[in-house]
Amino acid sequence: MSEAFQQILSPEGELAGEPPIEIEDARRLYRAMVGARLFDRMGTALQKQGRLATYAPFEGQEAAQVGSAAALRQEDWMVATYRDAAAMWLHGYPWKLLLLWRAGDERGNCPPEGVNVLPPSITVGAHMLHAVGLAWAARLQQQDRVAITYFGDGATSEGDFHEAMNFAGVYHLPVVFLCENNQYAISLRRDRQTAASTIAGKAQGYGFPGIAVDGNDLFAMSRATAEAIERARAGGGPTLIEALTYRLGPHTTSDDPGRYRAADEESEWRPRDPIERVRRYLAAEGAWTEAWQHTIEAEEAAEIEAAVEEAEALAPLRPAEIFGAMFAEMTPQLREQQRELAAAGEEGVEG
Repeated sequence: MSEAFQQILSPEGELAGEPPIEIEDARRLYRAMVGARLFDRMGTALQKQGRLATYAPFEGQEAAQVGSAAALRQEDWMVATYRDAAAMWLHGYPWKLLLLWRAGDERGNCPPEGVNVLPPSITVGAHMLHAVGLAWAARLQQQDRVAITYFGDGATSEGDFHEAMNFAGVYHLPVVFLCENNQYAISLRRDRQTAASTIAGKAQGYGFPGIAVDGNDLFAMSRATAEAIERARAGGGPTLIEALTYRLGPHTTSDDPGRYRAADEESEWRPRDPIERVRRYLAAEGAWTEAWQHTIEAEEAAEIEAAVEEAEALAPLRPAEIFGAMFAEMTPQLREQQRELAAAGEEGVEG
């Protein structure tokens, strides 16, 4: 086990050693982080306008999500939370469906064919067990697949976290546990969650490596996750990655972080912005210009606006349609319930 803090790209955009990805890949992932932040801010705005339900911002955590998700193959599984839209999107889950899910539309829970991303999990910690199950299934079916699961520091206090870690360790499964330690479980500080010096160190009790990484460093996250995935794919078993980052905004749009953390804490983290440090690196390499920045912002914003329009243009689901979404074929009991609903005056009953 190694708990040494891993960092490649400093907040000033300076490299410590060789970058783990080529400059064009860095530009591509930088663009993805820019697009993710635009989506995040759009999500907050839409919620305040009453067009989405409670929204969980992830500003400040873009490198942890984008850098790690970029290390996956298309066939690998991703099991994430309500705060991991950037990772899910990069692995194929469309903005449109992520918006529908946040609007309470069940169609947002149906990823496209070939996109191996489970719908976002609201239940804290429980989804980690699903990732372990997917990794176990891949092992039993002799599939060359790895599962990655994302969760916050607060989830490490849940029993599901320990069950998932223990099972994965015992069966030596191809799964990567990625903890986005953003310092707060809603209003509870990380040092009130656990007396352990690091979350990464918890892996020792389950017999596999744990590593602590600068979660605001795109390059460090990319390399650490790629190595963990390669290890899992080669039969080396699980890895726990603790991505040290910070939630710059509230826990959700119904939260007021000013009630439990000091204003100077955010100002301390602002200079560590994950997007800004990659911009500085690209600029130093002659791979960034203001004109390019304006172009990618306009193009990413247009894609997000189109997703909003598509999501809001869908006709609302009819009450009777809930019955047809539970099983591949409706059971006699469901058909009876559907007929009862129709008799009460609802329309849209299937034959």
